[in-house]
Amino acid sequence: MDQTATTIDLIRHGEPEGGRMFRGRTDHPLSEKGWGQMRLASAGEAGWEVVVSSPMLRCSEFAEELSRARGLDLKYEHRLREMDFGEWDGRTAEDILANGPGDLSAFWADPPNAQAPGGEALQDFAERVAAGWEDLVRQHAGRHVLVVGHGGAMRVLIAHVMGMPLSNLFRMEVPYACRTRIRADIDGREVNARLVSHGVIT
Repeated sequence: MDQTATTIDLIRHGEPEGGRMFRGRTDHPLSEKGWGQMRLASAGEAGWEVVVSSPMLRCSEFAEELSRARGLDLKYEHRLREMDFGEWDGRTAEDILANGPGDLSAFWADPPNAQAPGGEALQDFAERVAAGWEDLVRQHAGRHVLVVGHGGAMRVLIAHVMGMPLSNLFRMEVPYACRTRIRADIDGREVNARLVSHGVIT
């Protein structure tokens, strides 16, 4: 059997401009603090061979800076974009809870069975991210890859790797500039992955 180990480091983007909100398709760049968070999270890591990024500004601008500075290829993976929050996109939780539409409390309590009005269903989002992940592992088999992405995408990817139910997504903290390492083996047609580490660089 053909087994090829691939190491994937996931880094969530840093703090964006505009403060905390449901930010799916809303495309804000990083704040000054967010740039500092990302530079700290990536400092001291010399092993990356390629950078893969969400195309959203809060990910792509840092990915472009890092890839230029280190002479690495940069690829974009649209399937690793954040969930589309529909009518909640670009709004704060406080505003949605006070004014609607939809039931934000139900989404937090039971995300597979509640969604933002006009937004992406969690199952569809999880399947999109998983498909992008599996292709990424196959395309970069045997390499050390940095993925610059989003909190929601990281949650569903970790859940996919760990076999966790999507109903437990919000039991997992993924703060700004959080780093996660996953190691994957390709065994024939199967991608077998395991979580190596998850946390924040301070």
